[in-house]
This record gives sequence, C-alpha cells and structure tokens, in this order.
Amino acid sequence: MTETAVLSTYELPKNDRPTPTLKRRVQPRRRLRQNIKHVMLLLGALLMLYPILWLLKSSITPESEILTSFSLIPTGFTLDNYTNGWQSGVGNGVPSYIVNSFIVAIGCIIGNLMSCSIAAYAFARLEFRGKNVMFAFMLAGIMLPYHVIAVPQYVEFASVGLVDTYWPLILPKLLATDSFFVFLMVQFLRGVPRELDEAASIDGAGTFRTFFLVILPLMRPALVTTTIFTFIWNWNDFFSPLIYLNNPSLYTLPLGLNALVSTESGAGLGPMLAMSVVSLVPIALFFFLAQRFIVGGIATTGFK
Repeated sequence: MTETAVLSTYELPKNDRPTPTLKRRVQPRRRLRQNIKHVMLLLGALLMLYPILWLLKSSITPESEILTSFSLIPTGFTLDNYTNGWQSGVGNGVPSYIVNSFIVAIGCIIGNLMSCSIAAYAFARLEFRGKNVMFAFMLAGIMLPYHVIAVPQYVEFASVGLVDTYWPLILPKLLATDSFFVFLMVQFLRGVPRELDEAASIDGAGTFRTFFLVILPLMRPALVTTTIFTFIWNWNDFFSPLIYLNNPSLYTLPLGLNALVSTESGAGLGPMLAMSVVSLVPIALFFFLAQRFIVGGIATTGFK
C-alpha cells in the first residue's frame, strides 16, 4: 500500500474527533475574539488619525469657528484659509519657505549619504587602532539629546560667522553626526560577505575603489532608508532653524508657519493650519512612493 493510500485510510480515534457540538461552541468564540480584536485596532487607528482628521477639517473651517468645536464634522466651509495662508507670511511668504526647506533637506540628505556611508564602511570593514572605542562613542551619540550640544555648537558657528545661514543646518551632516544612520549602515554591511572585498583586493582595487565600486552599490537599501528618514526629519525640524535663522527670507517651512500666527491676538490660526496641510503633501508623497524601500531597508539591515 502506498503512503498516499495509508494517509487517506487513516482515521482519527473516535475520542479525538471534534464533535459537531464542540465545533459549534469553538467557532463563535473564535469569531468573537477576532471581532473584538478588529474593533480595538480600529479604535486605535481612529485615535491616532484624529489629529490629522481634525487638521483637515479645521483647514476648511472659518477661522472664528476653529476653536469652538473639536468635532470632525465641519460647521462651515471656506477656502480662504488656503488663499490667505499662501499669500501671507513674513519675507517672501510660504512659497519661499517651501523652497528653503527643500534646500536644507536635500543638503542634509547629501551630507548623510556621503559621510555616514564612509564612516560605516570604516567601522564595518577596516581595522585600525581604537576602532571599538570610537564605535562605542558613536553609539553613545545616539543616546545624547541634541539639546545638550545645541549651545556649544551655536557658539562654534557664531565664532566663524555662519549664523543666519544654512551651513549650521547642513555642515554637521557632512561630518557623520547622525549616529543612527552610521549604526544602520554598519549593521547592513555586517551582512555583506567579506569575500567581495577580498576578490576586489586580488583584482588590484584599493580601499576607496572597493568601497565606491563594490560596497556602495550593495548598500542601496540602507542608503534609501537613510534618504527617506533624513528628508522627513529635516523637513519637520523646527528647533535647529529657530536657533540659527534670523532672516525671514531664510525661514524653513516649520519656522515660517509659526510666523503666520500672531503671538498676541492668535490671528492667523486658520491660514497656519491650511499651510500645515500643504506641508504634509511632500512628506506623504515621498513616503508612499518610497514605502517599499523603507520596509526592505529596515528588514534587511543586520540580516545574515
């Protein structure tokens, strides 16, 4: 008798067979647990989406009625918040804020990609004195809040006359100060076979040629992940531009949106909320277009 015939003729003992009564009891309980789980997840999702939904609702609500109700159902409809917000603002207005934010974000992306990839290659592939100690200091930088170094860093940039320029926002990225991305790339490189380096060395490639021609193309998932997070973090950054930028024509978008609201009367809340919706559009597009790279880059980091 074949194995298939044996399996087809095998029957459970009568005591182990689920009775129809037991099936009727188990299935409703399982369905109830699944329904409760789905309801809880739905409530959690609505709770997290409430601020965004309220922002969208308030952006089309007359300014005088925005703070009178926190319901998601608009009591009125107007597009004046968008037209007034786009045309208002100190300096050259919201369009210049958007351009300035793109300048800073792109500069930070280039800086992080260049410096963090080189630093990660050195930690993951090269052998030099004090490597482990330096790597430990780098990891400590992940746990160090930016506010701790804000004052001494400002003093340094002020002493060389770089305050009220974009250099204090971009220059640290060229020095691999974002330890998180260095660590991310190091973990990724530890999963790349060292035989590739040895093969490149046999073919006569030096350290830099091996990095640029062999290792760097393989780091695409980690580089894409670094690009996405750098863009989002610097696009939304408010604290650093607040410290270094005094000229309204240099304001980035978060700083410019803050300037739309009067600190005394609170006027301009409607335009500020409307322009906040506009500021979310580049991030949403950037995220949805590169969503698969985020998941792929994080999933493969440290994988061996």
